[in-house]
Amino acid sequence: MSYAKLTREEIARRIAQDIPEGSYVNLGIGMPTLVGNQLPKDREIFLHSENGILGMGPAPAKGEEDGDLINAGKEPVTLLTGGAFFHHTDSFAMMRGGHLDIAVLGAFQVSVSGDLANWHSGGDAIPAVGGAMDLAVGAKSVWVMMEHLTKSGESKIVERCSYPLTGIGVVKRIYTDLAVVDVTPRGLVASRLVPGLSFDELQRLTGVPLSPSGARAAA
Repeated sequence: MSYAKLTREEIARRIAQDIPEGSYVNLGIGMPTLVGNQLPKDREIFLHSENGILGMGPAPAKGEEDGDLINAGKEPVTLLTGGAFFHHTDSFAMMRGGHLDIAVLGAFQVSVSGDLANWHSGGDAIPAVGGAMDLAVGAKSVWVMMEHLTKSGESKIVERCSYPLTGIGVVKRIYTDLAVVDVTPRGLVASRLVPGLSFDELQRLTGVPLSPSGARAAA
């Protein structure tokens, strides 16, 4: 039976629908920023950026960008009514003080125990880790948004991370283009598989032990 992978926008929509009312959320650089455009209109969610913004809205329409209003990835953003911008020292104090409910981060690898590797993939040029480590350990919940497989077809969910770690045992949930995987004390639990994808095939592609939840397929 054939299946279609979720687009990045569809993964972002899944994440946005799972964010509870009243949550304070940081969206990491890259794919996670797409979540901001998918948030339910009837739900109040406060988006935070580590360069010093609270109350971000969706990306601005083309031609309406404000060069002075950008997120941590230097992408233009909007500010909702009541939103604020402030010194990044105060922003990091929010992160380190445990005031964020959820951080949605990208990843190169996530281990079966929830270790996160998302800042350096082993190339010659060593990037800056930025606020990733602070978010990984400071947020109450860390959700990862990533494609399930690398371009060469290897699983990004691994027994043990081979890339430099961002945080140890920090990831609670993984959203991929194939499924949602929760990191639990009893191991990885897969749910919401894309229609047409069997659990056995997901297990084969992932390569580390998974357990199915009650619901195996959902849009």
